[in-house]
Amino acid sequence: MASSAHELSRRTAILRRLRELLIQQSDRFHSYIASLEKQQTAIESGNEEELFAHIELEEQIVTDIFSIQKVIDPLEILYNAHVSSGNDITSCRDVSFPADDIPGIKASLNDLKNQAVKRSAHNRDLLSMRMNSIRSEMIDLKNNAFAGAARPRYYHSGVASVVDIEG
Repeated sequence: MASSAHELSRRTAILRRLRELLIQQSDRFHSYIASLEKQQTAIESGNEEELFAHIELEEQIVTDIFSIQKVIDPLEILYNAHVSSGNDITSCRDVSFPADDIPGIKASLNDLKNQAVKRSAHNRDLLSMRMNSIRSEMIDLKNNAFAGAARPRYYHSGVASVVDIEG
């Protein structure tokens, strides 16, 4: 009987920790999506400082997400082993959390991942379009006839403009 009580407490601990980590990762994805929304605004407004700040924040959040995932993976293996071995995983239910909500949390987490991927791709496209726009503005400035009028007459000739005839 002690072994089954120990096994039950072990399964409960696994489920509790897995659930906590899935919720933490879900929170990180919510933060990531919010950061991507702010990043989109910074790209559209052309505010470089704000864009860099959001990129740095994004990198920190993504690092957190991957760190949490490294802990989730082994717990999921244990969780799946218990489910596939025919153990009644819902028997680990206690007052603090329902064990059967883990698939729902995982489904929600996958939706958040997909949203984040789409928003990130959208921001990359916006940034690419913004960079192309800046490049064409630079080319237009180079080819501007009025900008050339301010240059000295022999600016690019490479020919001396003053000749010393006294020797």
